[in-house]
Amino acid sequence: MGRKNRKKVYEFAQKKTKKINRHMTLRQIQGKFFSTSKGGIIFELSDGQLSEDKIYVDACCTLGAMTGDIVEGRIFPRSRDAEVTKIKERAIKKIIGTFYENGPENYVLPDDKKIKFQVKAKLSEGGMIPVSGDKIELTITEYPESLDDDVIGIITAVFGDSCTREANYSAILHQCGIITSFSEKAENEAGMCEHDIPVCDEREDFRQKLVYTIDGEDAKDLDDAISVEKTPYGYILGVHIADVSHYVKENTALDKEAMARGTSVYFSDKVVPMLPVALSNGICSLNSGVDRYTLSVLINIDENGETVKVRPCKAVINSRVRGVYSEINALIDNTADVGLREKYKDIIGEPLENALKLYSILKAKNQEKGMLELETTEGKVILDSDGEPIDIVRRERGVGERLIEQFMLCANEAIASYLSEKDLPCVYRIHEKPDEEKVAEFLKFAHNLNINPGYVQKGKITPRVLSGILDKAEEKGLGLPVSYMLLRTMQKAKYSAVNTGHFGLSSACYCHFTSPIRRYPDLSVHRILSAYLQSRKKSEAEKYRSFAVKSSEKSSAAELRALDAERKIDALYKTIYMKNNIGKVYTAVISSVTSMGLFCMLENTCEGFIPIETLPGKFMVDRENLQLSNGTVSYGLGEKVMIKVESADVSTSRVRFLLLEEKRSRAQGERFGKNQSSVRERYRKSR
Repeated sequence: MGRKNRKKVYEFAQKKTKKINRHMTLRQIQGKFFSTSKGGIIFELSDGQLSEDKIYVDACCTLGAMTGDIVEGRIFPRSRDAEVTKIKERAIKKIIGTFYENGPENYVLPDDKKIKFQVKAKLSEGGMIPVSGDKIELTITEYPESLDDDVIGIITAVFGDSCTREANYSAILHQCGIITSFSEKAENEAGMCEHDIPVCDEREDFRQKLVYTIDGEDAKDLDDAISVEKTPYGYILGVHIADVSHYVKENTALDKEAMARGTSVYFSDKVVPMLPVALSNGICSLNSGVDRYTLSVLINIDENGETVKVRPCKAVINSRVRGVYSEINALIDNTADVGLREKYKDIIGEPLENALKLYSILKAKNQEKGMLELETTEGKVILDSDGEPIDIVRRERGVGERLIEQFMLCANEAIASYLSEKDLPCVYRIHEKPDEEKVAEFLKFAHNLNINPGYVQKGKITPRVLSGILDKAEEKGLGLPVSYMLLRTMQKAKYSAVNTGHFGLSSACYCHFTSPIRRYPDLSVHRILSAYLQSRKKSEAEKYRSFAVKSSEKSSAAELRALDAERKIDALYKTIYMKNNIGKVYTAVISSVTSMGLFCMLENTCEGFIPIETLPGKFMVDRENLQLSNGTVSYGLGEKVMIKVESADVSTSRVRFLLLEEKRSRAQGERFGKNQSSVRERYRKSR
């Protein structure tokens, strides 16, 4: 609709509203606004919570609201339609996009397609001058107040040609607030620790224990090591974690910068560490053959997987071997060559067998209590010497990866329970129950796929029930659609100084303890625990109550920033890769169904979009069954289709697919089976 026509509609709507107001009072609302192709939607706010109900706003009644804005409005009688009457809080302060010139005026094409307004750009005095096609950041100075207004702002950053990897990479880091360098003071503090020689003093000496690390081949920040001992009653699992709190003291420059970062950020080509390399890859890293300070926990576990005793302590270790996941997996499946067997001679035999037996016990115990074990299909981007993506493959997780994950879960739960039982402060990792309405929708979706979870009392959903649904879905070859729906149903895990349990892990008490080199909440738990262990006085740990609250808030926010940056960089590399494969035909699986079209994922985890207007016939969305249908043909979540790569826009990281209808009969009805499970890495990482 053109601007003149929209203005007429707007004026008509205003007259209609005034006429209605003479006869009755309209209900006033406050909520969060989201832009759509037809105007917008308001989700009403009540006690800080968003309602699930959608209140629709016509394009002529938005008052210039943008996605995320907090607005006030009024609902028209006998309808779910409303108009915005006031914008209380603007959500978008800056815009990332492509700069271009049009005569005497400058414009920006936003990367975010939810920004429906025309964006005009002004050059800042003495600032960098972009050229057409540059990726830039614009700080908004004037917001639209009516249908005809533009967004106006000043250019505050120029990143370079928007078609290049470098410019988009820099823009993402800038937009997500990823800090890539340390202050000179922090670097100096780290440097002073670099040549520290660990001594036992009042620490326990575990240097003669068979302690070893298992990690990825390219990992340099090794913050966890393990030891497993068989006892007449079960096992003693030793989890030995780098004692980062020994080096990073509170209120130092190192500590302040670590809290500001909150976490290390992992990209395809590099790591942006939470701590300077002198610490993260140096004195804190549990490299083999050298003495290192640790905060260790010895956990007595019986043959049924029950934790009998938890004993944390300050220690010194000397890792016997630097294990690599792929090599450990080769030992386990008996494909290791002579060289590998020589490297791992100290752990081959009884030590490795004990670790595998304990792993099986812990895994069975967690399955019994209903822990949601979601598989991973994370993509690994392979780069050439110039940093360009040349291939994308699925990351495989073998027994070695799963063994370490089970041991770390055990240690995290043990430390959280230890601190909780002693009523000491802690930065807990919590995961709240899913919303009842969302659970009802999920159960209905599963029922429509002939997956019967049995009777579930309202408000009584448990991880065990959801695990059972996942198992049945895998058996039917429907793991992908059911997993996606479950991910949408679940709440996001976060950090909190108050323990409310972890729903997904079916754990009453959980924290992050095992990665203090790369996560600030883990370092926070170390600091609290160390204060107690060194004095055995509750008062010494008690002073960290307010610190636990602050760390929880900062760490939760930092985690979201890091995940956003990692996702966007990953999408950037995948888009560049797909741009080099335009015109190629692939088998894809439908990964998301929207009213606008279909998102499809390739076997290598690259994703693209098929617009609804490119499908043959008139299709409508069936939200209940997550399908697009034209009455005779439907495309549903989890279904395999044949596609051709049509385009790839590096500046927005968007890939467009074309559905090959003539190929569909061959793929119709096929779904990823039990050994080709859905993309669930976000959930696994977030735990």
